[in-house]
Amino acid sequence: MAGVLNIPQSSFFCSIPSKRKIPRRPISIIRATSETPLSSTSNTTTTTTNEDQKLEASFTAPPNFKPPAPKPFTVKEGKTLDILGASLALLFRLGTGVFVSGYSVSFVSKNEIPPDQYALEVAGYKVKETSKIGPRPEKPIEIYEFESCPFCRKVREIVAVLDIDVLFYPCPKNGPTFRPKVVQMGGKQQFPYMVDPNTGTAMYESDDIIKYLVGKYGDGNVPFMLSLGLLTTLTAGFAMIGRMGKGSSYSPSKLPPKPLEIWSYEGSPFCKIVREALVELELPHIQHSCARGSSKRQELYQKAGHFQVPYLEDPNTGVQMFESADIVDYLKATYAQ
Repeated sequence: MAGVLNIPQSSFFCSIPSKRKIPRRPISIIRATSETPLSSTSNTTTTTTNEDQKLEASFTAPPNFKPPAPKPFTVKEGKTLDILGASLALLFRLGTGVFVSGYSVSFVSKNEIPPDQYALEVAGYKVKETSKIGPRPEKPIEIYEFESCPFCRKVREIVAVLDIDVLFYPCPKNGPTFRPKVVQMGGKQQFPYMVDPNTGTAMYESDDIIKYLVGKYGDGNVPFMLSLGLLTTLTAGFAMIGRMGKGSSYSPSKLPPKPLEIWSYEGSPFCKIVREALVELELPHIQHSCARGSSKRQELYQKAGHFQVPYLEDPNTGVQMFESADIVDYLKATYAQ
């Protein structure tokens, strides 16, 4: 549906060509691959050369950098308005993207859930959360999109509902790398654009992508708030009012050889702040979706000894960290030009 409404100068619509010229990176040398190579129809290059090794070695954490300790439910000083603005999306979208499909919750005694398993504790009880998920894709779905696009938001919401991992290729306006790549692959500059390396399927149109994903990796049913046609798109657009186009325009950056990894989900305002920075810097990233009811909450709990999102893992520097505002500062210090 992206590109149907042709209204100039609006960050809500996803396929309007930009007039400002920024030199394009050579498409043939894009190397946004994970440590486990991702099969892709996007023709990314995975051959390691001496030049590649020098590039990888050139990325280091900022001087004297030390990851902050996690501070649950704490907003960093000076960032309250950012979080409040990002939280408006929850109101307009009625929490879509907060819960995994088939989510259910119950309160059980502390003894019923072992201490090494993730669970919220409320009034002396532990919260047991479950969900019903479909088949898992062997390789991450690849999606080309940008943060402040309502059509893209719809697809990100279904990613959270289905609890699937995605390799996001950010396509901010004036971005020199992945916007041209979408034109090369699909023939037009329209977003979102999805590639499923597990089936060889590639497509535009947010509603078609949603139907494909629920049919392949869900129960075949499109969630109510994603099935309302124009009303869905309008509320997805209104959800971005609080951030005034953040995550839409390119900020010059250095392209890393490996995608970053982020544990997050669409319904979290803290995650949204980090996603905006990743998109503006055009940094490819694998999102480990972990909405409420996701088993990946337990995975992160075991990995980091604590559950809190967003959580960033940067294979280019070895940095692993919590805290959204600090992650944004780290990304800018490491990758901005």
